[in-house]
Amino acid sequence: MNTRVRSLALIAALLGLGACGIFGDKKDESLEPAKLVDIETSVTVKRIWSNKIGDDAEFLRVALRPVGDGNRLYAASRNGIVTALDPENGRQIWREKLDIELSAGPGVGEGLIVVVAADGLLIALDTANGTERWRSYIGGESLARPVIDDDLVVVQTVDNRLLAYAVFDGRERWAMQQSTPPLTMRGNAAPVAVGTNVIAGFDNGRLAAVDATSGDVQWESLLAPQTGRSDLDRLADVDGLIAVVGQDLYAAGYQGRVMSLAAESGQVLWTADISSYVGVTADWNNVYTVDENGALFALSRRTGVESWRNDSLLRRDATVPVPFNTTVVVGDFEGYLHFFSNLDGQPVARLRAGKKAVSVAPYVMANRLYVQSDAGTLTAYLIPEPRRPRRAPDIAGEEGV
Repeated sequence: MNTRVRSLALIAALLGLGACGIFGDKKDESLEPAKLVDIETSVTVKRIWSNKIGDDAEFLRVALRPVGDGNRLYAASRNGIVTALDPENGRQIWREKLDIELSAGPGVGEGLIVVVAADGLLIALDTANGTERWRSYIGGESLARPVIDDDLVVVQTVDNRLLAYAVFDGRERWAMQQSTPPLTMRGNAAPVAVGTNVIAGFDNGRLAAVDATSGDVQWESLLAPQTGRSDLDRLADVDGLIAVVGQDLYAAGYQGRVMSLAAESGQVLWTADISSYVGVTADWNNVYTVDENGALFALSRRTGVESWRNDSLLRRDATVPVPFNTTVVVGDFEGYLHFFSNLDGQPVARLRAGKKAVSVAPYVMANRLYVQSDAGTLTAYLIPEPRRPRRAPDIAGEEGV
């Protein structure tokens, strides 16, 4: 059994897809997804537009998530469609059919939009019109959005390689590799660029800073130590989103912990014993994550102390919470979007993006929320500003006459 098949089998087990007992049809209620209960809606969420991008990607655990450059929104589908949209109204600006299955992307920057094909091709398109600029073979599947950093495109593969290619022509600049354990989860942490380094998480539980120019490792930190006797016990992946606020870095590992580090030196600032395979997000106050059981956590960004937690989405395959306005947003396996107060974690709104799962984290640009479902549909949402009561004009009284 190869690593990819083992990873898929493990994900299925972790997500409780086989909830029936091995020796009978009786369901174990402790493995069932939490049932949704009625909530009191206190925040209005308005659907602005919806656009069908491409075919379904259900249960494939691909890393196809929309991204913007401030002016346009870019999205890609499993069946090879890459498109640029007007973020205000969803109008299609251009659409390119690549006739190849995609597994990750898009990444955007330096006038390029880059996607990764399931067969190991890194493809760069012109952001202006979708014209293909170059293709490079990376030698394996990637399940992480590529990052564009100045004159480099950096991509990570499922076999723990980090590769850099020239923006101009797609030529390989450098490559580095970490050891790969016998058993891994299906997924990769998308690299992030911080200063002169690229930060990446690996399937051996390590977080590393790599010099973007040379590919030399500047520092490493063990985020998820491998412990236990079996390969399953020793599973220690860093697969989810990595967050950066200023020079502070935040990441999480499965069967590991949430950690805050100084991006330049790798110095550990604080840790919290929370195991997560979806990673973290952050705003100025908190770091947000979902543990392996589906409990939502908000931790103080400065200290790592728990600010709040919410257990209403246990075993619902929740995405990482994404800060949006005064809320954090989570998608689930039934296509629901759950909005929680970023102050106390109380539910404030819920709506359904569609009948298919939302398995990739929602994306925020300006004051809009963009959600790509496993159905291949991209939908935009807005929290309208509350209407302020009109102020009556000042009328001078007798004393002012």
